[in-house]
Amino acid sequence: MGAADVVPGVSGGTMAFITGIYEELILSIRSVDHRAMKLLIKFRILDALNQVRWQFLLAVLTGILAAILSLAKGIQWLLEHQPVLIWSFFFGLVLASVFTVRKQVTRWDGVVSSAAFAAALFAYLVVGLVPVETPDSTWFIFLCGVIAICAMILPGISGSFILVLMGKYHYILSAVNTRDLVVIATFSLGAAIGILTFAQLLGWVFKRYHNLAIAVLTGLMAGSLRKVWPWKETLNTITNRHGKEVPIEQLNVIPAGISADVVAAVGLAFLGFAFVYLLDRAASSRKDPTPPG
Repeated sequence: MGAADVVPGVSGGTMAFITGIYEELILSIRSVDHRAMKLLIKFRILDALNQVRWQFLLAVLTGILAAILSLAKGIQWLLEHQPVLIWSFFFGLVLASVFTVRKQVTRWDGVVSSAAFAAALFAYLVVGLVPVETPDSTWFIFLCGVIAICAMILPGISGSFILVLMGKYHYILSAVNTRDLVVIATFSLGAAIGILTFAQLLGWVFKRYHNLAIAVLTGLMAGSLRKVWPWKETLNTITNRHGKEVPIEQLNVIPAGISADVVAAVGLAFLGFAFVYLLDRAASSRKDPTPPG
């Protein structure tokens, strides 16, 4: 999830779905409720921990932070110097996840199918939006944390890409790489508030409208494939406040011909697809064939 969250266009929520921990993740986040917060404010730490699924949350959070801190520079380098190869791998990951996640819908009817289509269209349009230049103010960094974290736990909508749209992706990534604690703390506070609030809504939806929720998430992932398509033609660029030229409008294209680079890219896409397929098979084999209750 941490590695995915660093890449604009790939959702950490997608990785949670692929690895089979998504619903457990939402339930665990929801366990950090007002009762746990009251106990924490009263410094009843042990009682607060007993109220939440802290072991699961600690394991996931530690993994995410470790990946972000260790992979941020490498992924930033790949995005700048080998974009086709890294996008190809993630295209295979997301494409495979569309097929694996849709199997969790037990019944496809008109409403469920329509919701999936609408979600796919929404994601397709969102990932095609043009990034904008925005302020570096503390309040805006906080707002970016609130909005981006909500996207990060939604499969198909990348929190990093939302930061791109808000003009703060490279700013936050640079803060991580340079250990700018003020920016990191401000963004993290916004993220904490955003995820605790949004998870409550997601948990409620999953409990009451499971098939509809899965269909919508599947649609979001399908629509996001527009963003992770490896081969692009840049139509317009702008020079940001750091003097660096960045693309603001790109068109997905088909490779002009077969070359070693194209073969390598296709191979990485198949590798990403196979990785998800094998994860799904492993997760399915570990499931209890007898449903609880």
